[in-house]
Amino acid sequence: MTDQTVAEPAPAAADGPTGPASPPPGPQPSPWRHLRAGLRGLGAGIAAIPAVLTDVAVLAFALWTLLYHLALPLGWAPSSTLRIWLVTGPALALLAVLVRVGQWAWRRRAVRAATPTDATTDPDATTDPDGTTDPDATPDPESTTGADAPTRAGTTPAEGADGSAGTPTDRPARMPVAQRLATAVVLLFGVAAAVTAGLAGTPAGENISWWWPASTGAVAAVGMAVLTVWTWRRVPPSRPSAPAPNAWQSLYALLISGVAAAASLYIARNTPDDVYYVGRSVWVAERDIVPLNDFLFSENVLPAMASLPPTASIEVLAGALGRFLDMHASSATWFLLLPVMAVLAVLALWRVVHRWAPRRPVLAFTVAAAFLALVAGSDAALGTFHLPRLYEGKGMFVSAVVPLMWYYLTRWFDDGRKRHLVLIFALSVTAIGLTTTAAIILPMLVGGAALMMLLVGRWKSALLVGVVALAYPVGSVVLTQIVLGQGTADGADAVAYDAAYTYRRTFEIGIVGVIGGLALWCGPLLARRRTAGLLAAGGALTLSVLMVPGVLEWLGSLTGISVVLWRVPWLLALPALIGLLCTVWLPTRFRSVRALVGVVLAGSMIASFAVYATPMWSERSWVEMRDRPSWKIPERRQVIAEWIVTLDRPDGFLLAPATIMRAMPMVTSQVRVVLPRDFYLVEYDLESQFAKDRLLLTRFSDGGPAEGRPTRDEVAEALERLDVGTICVYNGNRFARRTAARLGYAEFAELPPPVPDQPGGVTCLRRN
Repeated sequence: MTDQTVAEPAPAAADGPTGPASPPPGPQPSPWRHLRAGLRGLGAGIAAIPAVLTDVAVLAFALWTLLYHLALPLGWAPSSTLRIWLVTGPALALLAVLVRVGQWAWRRRAVRAATPTDATTDPDATTDPDGTTDPDATPDPESTTGADAPTRAGTTPAEGADGSAGTPTDRPARMPVAQRLATAVVLLFGVAAAVTAGLAGTPAGENISWWWPASTGAVAAVGMAVLTVWTWRRVPPSRPSAPAPNAWQSLYALLISGVAAAASLYIARNTPDDVYYVGRSVWVAERDIVPLNDFLFSENVLPAMASLPPTASIEVLAGALGRFLDMHASSATWFLLLPVMAVLAVLALWRVVHRWAPRRPVLAFTVAAAFLALVAGSDAALGTFHLPRLYEGKGMFVSAVVPLMWYYLTRWFDDGRKRHLVLIFALSVTAIGLTTTAAIILPMLVGGAALMMLLVGRWKSALLVGVVALAYPVGSVVLTQIVLGQGTADGADAVAYDAAYTYRRTFEIGIVGVIGGLALWCGPLLARRRTAGLLAAGGALTLSVLMVPGVLEWLGSLTGISVVLWRVPWLLALPALIGLLCTVWLPTRFRSVRALVGVVLAGSMIASFAVYATPMWSERSWVEMRDRPSWKIPERRQVIAEWIVTLDRPDGFLLAPATIMRAMPMVTSQVRVVLPRDFYLVEYDLESQFAKDRLLLTRFSDGGPAEGRPTRDEVAEALERLDVGTICVYNGNRFARRTAARLGYAEFAELPPPVPDQPGGVTCLRRN
């Protein structure tokens, strides 16, 4: 016999140990088992990095915003608030880790003490879709199936991003004939709306009334809502509700975010709004005071601008951080915070794309990132509010908060876990800490999502998430208006845009506008089934209603916020929906054909963006590419402003060319200028002497044609009323130099031009 287990007799049993225990029968563990387990753990850790970074950032900035709002009535200095935050944040994080470890240890002891019969109720059996245990997990009220439940009829393992089989969820089952016909009709209306919206405003579609895209788009949006509700009710939930990202997918997202962070240091956009945003940070860094009143036209004395209440905390964080690190606030903003924001914005986009894409998430994410990079130019394009303006709170809001809010809402409605509700609340606090626009956009966003959940009977979840997501941002703005008596400036309301112009400013026109329209009116049908598609349809329905002619005008007259209603397209995660266009599924058994179609669609869209749009690094996007990390101010203006700061100037205001005065608050708060920015004068009545004097003197210092010059007497009176101590003008403005000399100002400093015998030199005169 050849079987050794039969040929050799078994050893006799002994009363006690007689030697080393023999290895148990059966196959022995491979010596590489621990290495493979370690590699799997490393891969899981890498895959979780985007989620950890974004969630921690949301919680940390929400804590900062809460402390900042608490500090306002208590009168804490920003430096003190920052130190409290730096201590409280890590302490709370350590406490959270200890609680989680304690919960894990308690569950392990409970499992060991349980009988084999109790093993089926192991609390560790409830895990997140990303594979991590969640002690706060609660069963989905819609679900009666578990992780081991069979997949629905007609499904097969979904394709991974690399073409491999993935989690069995999202290969479409065969639709009933009625649903297929309804889907075809909805897509037909959606395509018609996208084409007419993209052509409207172009020479080819100058006769197209906006009622065509508005009406067909509304029909498509309503149809999508009906179809996604029908799908929700027909298709049972699966576990997990979406596959977790793998290591290489997360590495790709981290790579793109790293490239964005590096690029942010070299992209410089001349943005007039920086006078307020960066200027506020500079004020905080130099004075360790939060300016509750005006700090641009006065020394924190005049009433603050009504349209900018002090609820935003991001500028105070930049200023306090610069003071803490003994760094200029502008450097802290552009060299420290901006790269971090770039990483978080890209990872936020990745998370919602991965959650919503039913297949090929990496390809969809690539298209979404390319859209942001290649479609800029316009002052309202989403690409313009990304890297070129991400450090402004509103840029971070639309680029990071909106995608994350859709992601957290999807997770909440999918899983019903308390930690997602906590993250939604923290994100809402983060949003109002970035911009007061959050109090306008978040109700629309959350309202659209909650409406869809009401339609499928999840009214408790919808009501709860509405309160959690909106109570703090809306309440803080209302409280600010009550306490400080602030509201929207009446003069600013004269600037309003109708639905057609609002669409074109964000979605663009031509082929790019058509692609954006397809994402709006067809994209939700391509999203992952159940929650993702349902919420995307809710966002599309909300925006489609707002795009009906007359709705924005009515909303503006009702609320007095016409000046910012052009931002309503921000409620939609448009880049994510554009990425979904390349995830279309074809009814063929050849996976390679489906993958090839997706790649062709992605390549076609990216090529269209490159050919028909303006990239964010173009001069037509008001962007200058630098050869080294630098401030986002034109370099010559920065040089002139810094030179003026070093001069021995008399007391009083500084009068200089408008561009130099606009740069000065970003350099120092110690030099008061006549007119930081003319746009802000709408807050102080353009017909007042306050505004007229500043506009007149700015025309005087800028120079220009003789017919537009003010007279010497007008200049003299305005100089005296405003108490101007120093006048700096370009050497070519001989009229201003002669007039200032005749009015008693003497030349005392000159900055030569950057190139000898060329324009650009500056002469300064001071009052005797």
